[in-house]
Amino acid sequence: MRIAEIFHSIQGEGSLLGTPSSFVRTSGCNLRCVWCDTPYASWQPEGPEMTVEEILAAIAPHPCRHVVLTGGEPMVARGIHRLAEALRASGHHVTIETAGTVPPDGIACDLASISPKLTHSSPGDRLGEGWRLRHEERRWNPEVVRAWIEAVPFQLKFVVRDQGDLDEVDSMITQLGPAVKPEQVFLMPEGIDLETLRDRAVWLVDVCRQRGFRYGHRLQIELFGHTRGT
Repeated sequence: MRIAEIFHSIQGEGSLLGTPSSFVRTSGCNLRCVWCDTPYASWQPEGPEMTVEEILAAIAPHPCRHVVLTGGEPMVARGIHRLAEALRASGHHVTIETAGTVPPDGIACDLASISPKLTHSSPGDRLGEGWRLRHEERRWNPEVVRAWIEAVPFQLKFVVRDQGDLDEVDSMITQLGPAVKPEQVFLMPEGIDLETLRDRAVWLVDVCRQRGFRYGHRLQIELFGHTRGT
């Protein structure tokens, strides 16, 4: 499979915030979010082809049990099921960061970090009509997301720009049904710099307090800035 990067850092988002982890970022994505913060794994995918054995060898020196499979969209990577199974067999805790557009199909996973994309993710006029339509058709599939939340432990992360996004978040959660508890929902401000994140956090924290959701801090930006390999 094509790999954009492999690195050792700490988890900056979600319920495992601060956990030392190996990150395996696959290259390639079936969406084109306009604000994508990893274009080298989606809009302009890059990186070498690596075997499962080579990936395992690359993370072997990292002194941690947790491994995060991320992207791009890791679920479209060739061999992702075999990689996840090999990680599980070697004693690792496997988190899969996914947009929830591809069903799990029995993949080995200890935590599904599902980030359904809201309407504002559309690539708009940056791409032709074909990609805009494909993105819109794929970005939200409640049946696929339900397959994930019924199969494995999960968290939902919604990237929020403004208060106008909240009705769409509520609608998505309602469509998923009572299996989703408020404490499993993270609202994460969209942005790749501290000023933007902090401005949006001012009102987003209040929303979380009112609704019982969790505020999705982006610790990696706080500590390292918007930098690859962090």
